[in-house]
Amino acid sequence: MAKKPKSISGAVAGETPVADLTKAAAKKELARLAVAIRAADAAYYQDDAPHMSDADYDALRQRFNAIETQFPELKQADSPSDAVGASPAQGFGKITHLKPMLSLDNLFSDEDAADFIARVRRFLNLKDSEEVAVTAEPKIDGLSISLLYENGELVRAATRGDGAVGEDVTANIRTLKDLPHKLKGKGHPAQIEVRGEIYMTMEDFEAFQEAETEAGRKRPANPRNAAAGSLRQKDASITASRPLRFFAYTWGFVSEPFAKTQMEAVERFAAWGLPVNPDMKRAVGVEDMLAVYRGIESRRASLGYDIDGVVYKVDRLDWQERLGFVSRSPRWAAAHKFPAQQAMTQLLGRSGARASLRRLRGWRR
Repeated sequence: MAKKPKSISGAVAGETPVADLTKAAAKKELARLAVAIRAADAAYYQDDAPHMSDADYDALRQRFNAIETQFPELKQADSPSDAVGASPAQGFGKITHLKPMLSLDNLFSDEDAADFIARVRRFLNLKDSEEVAVTAEPKIDGLSISLLYENGELVRAATRGDGAVGEDVTANIRTLKDLPHKLKGKGHPAQIEVRGEIYMTMEDFEAFQEAETEAGRKRPANPRNAAAGSLRQKDASITASRPLRFFAYTWGFVSEPFAKTQMEAVERFAAWGLPVNPDMKRAVGVEDMLAVYRGIESRRASLGYDIDGVVYKVDRLDWQERLGFVSRSPRWAAAHKFPAQQAMTQLLGRSGARASLRRLRGWRR
């Protein structure tokens, strides 16, 4: 098992280690970090124009959380540690999620992943002989979306927003070609909030960048920005002209049980005609879980879409129910991030890029 890296919540680039901060210094540092985190959240979630890397953002969050842990009496009622996303942007209608749409805690090492399983075992008071199975799937770097189906019919769609209220993008989401307006088969729950990720493949993103350059417009920095900006258009016909895709991986409110495990639930999604990630695996125990993580990491550049880690979810839904939630995230799920120093390079053949570009000639901002 790899060693856990030295915490970046300590002294980095001249910062005072958290353990050495006075209460007065900690209060001042928390205020500074809160401003930086809220600005980064607004840039990422509202403007689709992040101004810092994921690694730098994670460092801010880790240091902020470490200071709050060291000085719990300094935690404010509106602390960023309890916040999810950002408020819905102006210009869109608002939709209140039937069940909050939260974030995931991050894991940064093999030791963190083992600690995650250990916490699950302790909380559930499991015997040593009881196995803990999880699902493990690529963490797509896209735009989170919640789709409400009633009696199998898509009735509305909303972005994450601040976790409680999101932007109404129903008209835009109906333009996605791989997303069913009506679920296949029978036996759907009367109401279910299907949740997943809107994304753009690397090939389509490269062609989109080239098309935007030829049109004299600003090139999006990455596939996540391109996907988010394309979905959050005031004119749904613009969204319709762009090759957005969707993976379903979880749900919010559901009117009645429809599965006993996370894996079974995602298999039901596929049977209903919802796109699901074929690289999702079931793993039993820490070593199996880490083997799936390393397998996905080794194939990262060949998946065809941008990912930044692997998401683990406790497979048994009755255990998920018992584990519940804390603050801004579930106890039964976590995101194991890839090392920040590793970058993905996607090379496209000329013929593939040109074919994609021809498909994008009609794209509009």
